[in-house]
Amino acid sequence: MEPFPDLPGFLYWPGRLDEPARIALLAEVEAALAIAPLYRPATSGGKPFSVQMSNLGPLGWVSDRAGYRYQPTHPATGAPWPAIPPRLTDLWSTLCDWPAPPDACLVNLYRDAARMGLHQDRDEADLGAPVLSVSLGDTAVFRIGPAAGGPTRSLRLASGDVCALTGPARLARHGIDRLLAGSSQLIPGGGRINLTLRRAT
Repeated sequence: MEPFPDLPGFLYWPGRLDEPARIALLAEVEAALAIAPLYRPATSGGKPFSVQMSNLGPLGWVSDRAGYRYQPTHPATGAPWPAIPPRLTDLWSTLCDWPAPPDACLVNLYRDAARMGLHQDRDEADLGAPVLSVSLGDTAVFRIGPAAGGPTRSLRLASGDVCALTGPARLARHGIDRLLAGSSQLIPGGGRINLTLRRAT
């Protein structure tokens, strides 16, 4: 469904993953994070992100003083990123009208006051490829607005919700204002995991 008529191409599937699927996906992500542990990156100016990050797939998005980029290895361990779980690639195949599979999956862990300012996903080689986002854990207040500027809208993304930036909304500005702490018991210790599937190459 397209929840905002003024943002065609922003697609939203509330509750797309039921509870058994959410539990199974979290177990797969936790197993991958044992190989590629979460870390706290910094901006090119040296300011730490409020979220912790890791990646899955052939390529991972990283940020440090050298800038934003995709690379095949974890910046702390030097090891290749673990594979994207088939459960996620199946979602991409089902929901995204794109001929190639995702080759990157950013994992963000939000806890406490962690947030993500408005930004655009534009580090990918083909900006026509969709961006698919899966939410696990606490509900987040998601904000989105047109790429060219103007008013933004907010939407609560709950555990199991899936959304996508496609077509005219591919470069929409978007971010996370805050978490609704305690709204889910899925993640041990609380918080929200966001899984963002992209085609980086």
